[in-house]
Amino acid sequence: MNKFLKLMAVFVSCSTITTVSFASDKVYTFSVVPQQSASKTAAIWKPILKYLSDKTGQKFKLSTAKNIPTFEKRLEEEKADFSYMNPYHYTVYHERSGYNAIARAKDKRIKGVVVVQKDSPLQKLEELDGHTLAFPSPAAFAASLLPRGFMKANGINITPKYVSSHDSVYLNVVKGRMVAGGGIVRTFKNTKQHVRDNLRVLWTTDGYTPHAIAAHKRVDGELVKAVQQALVDLGSTEQGLAMVGKMKLKGFIAAQDADWNDVRSLKLNEL
Repeated sequence: MNKFLKLMAVFVSCSTITTVSFASDKVYTFSVVPQQSASKTAAIWKPILKYLSDKTGQKFKLSTAKNIPTFEKRLEEEKADFSYMNPYHYTVYHERSGYNAIARAKDKRIKGVVVVQKDSPLQKLEELDGHTLAFPSPAAFAASLLPRGFMKANGINITPKYVSSHDSVYLNVVKGRMVAGGGIVRTFKNTKQHVRDNLRVLWTTDGYTPHAIAAHKRVDGELVKAVQQALVDLGSTEQGLAMVGKMKLKGFIAAQDADWNDVRSLKLNEL
């Protein structure tokens, strides 16, 4: 009988271990706003997600979208466990969908730009009056909301044309399809060299708190803390700096919801 009980104890113990191991096989979805091409987004973020997996012992899957409205719909439906979203998106989906900020770029303020062809005769924002301009999407914060809002407030009447991503904006301007377009400093610096070399920044916005990395409220608090710490630690190693360097960033710092009050003060209402 004693031998039988011992065997049963071993069996129960092994069964428990198997159950715990199976539970840890959950894959957490990490969505990224599609500012650039899917291939470029994957090249930047897949190494970071592997790093997070190595640090936390959990699995993360990159979720990309064909355009920003599709990305917004997924946040609305609370499909992502973690997400990298623009400042305006964060203020909206924190309230609507329960996403809470855990990290943001270190020593960084997001600034929008309006670009024109390098040899364009246009020299002032006012000269865009009456033209059609390319933008990534209606709710792209610094690349669309800020410049469109400024131009409207200053009587510069333009027609927006939404082209799905920052890279698409830059290509449309380079190819002469649009006289100008909106982007942000970081993606402009990170676009292809031959595209960047044929563009010129006509105008730059003020700076604001940058993109948020946020976790959905359903994600276990201990995992959220582990991911946050791993992101903060990313900038402390040569390998980590190389990863964030692909985004033209110096690393991440811990963030809290109040960090985006400067964006809230603008009282934007696009979504």
